[in-house]
Amino acid sequence: MPRLALLLTTIIWGATFPATKAALEQIAPLSFLLLRFLVGTVLVLLWCVVYRRRLHYDRAVLQASAVTTIFLFLGYLLQTVGLRHTSASNSAFLTALYVIFVPMILMRIDRRVVLATAIAMSGLWLLIKPDTSMNLGDLMTLGCAVAFAGHIVCLERFTRQVDVPSLFVWQMVAMTVLFLPAPWWEEMPLSAFSPTTVLLVGLGVTGILATLAFAVQIWAQQLVPAQQVALLFSSEPVYAAWLSWYFLGETLDIQGWIGSALIVLAVVIGAFGG
Repeated sequence: MPRLALLLTTIIWGATFPATKAALEQIAPLSFLLLRFLVGTVLVLLWCVVYRRRLHYDRAVLQASAVTTIFLFLGYLLQTVGLRHTSASNSAFLTALYVIFVPMILMRIDRRVVLATAIAMSGLWLLIKPDTSMNLGDLMTLGCAVAFAGHIVCLERFTRQVDVPSLFVWQMVAMTVLFLPAPWWEEMPLSAFSPTTVLLVGLGVTGILATLAFAVQIWAQQLVPAQQVALLFSSEPVYAAWLSWYFLGETLDIQGWIGSALIVLAVVIGAFGG
């Protein structure tokens, strides 16, 4: 059940790609991230009030929240800024390298993990077709993959040690606070924050649905090993490609469909097999 729940959340993560891409026609990336996490934070705080959920703020919870937030913030920051200097395909492929980094960090490398990872990376290469040359944006995105891998690893540890809802809420609050300077930094005019249909849909997908997906991830990581979580999340580019093909009219050739099938096969072998 937790693995299936994680697999379903990747549909939402995939949907954030076309939603964000459309919204960024109106607003700069970091300012959009501020709105995204602000909406999510308001949502989870309302949940706490409605269900009278008491938040823990002991030292262990706050330290765990701080560590996980550092990785989460660096991941989003490096990925977003890196996109200014590299292609979207390179960004998607390099971000998905957390599939390799997670088992390497944890030193959990067995035959099934190696096989599934190799199949997943082959599928990602066919699906995304990144350039082979490296630039500053690629290096930043590679750092983003390491940061997201660190976040997944931290969640495996801390969700077993501290109050999980509190860990989730404090991360959301911290991310909002960290992105508060974004409009000033990007010199955003007030018109960029106009509640257009595109922006509202983007915030609905990333601020509401993705926040729910994040909550599911934190719950599931109490039960699912981190290396399997990374493999499950490797299907995110598949859903992003399919949804962009359907809603944005982006092309997906036979090579892309084969790559998608390989990633799905890798998820079945690595996360559901054995």
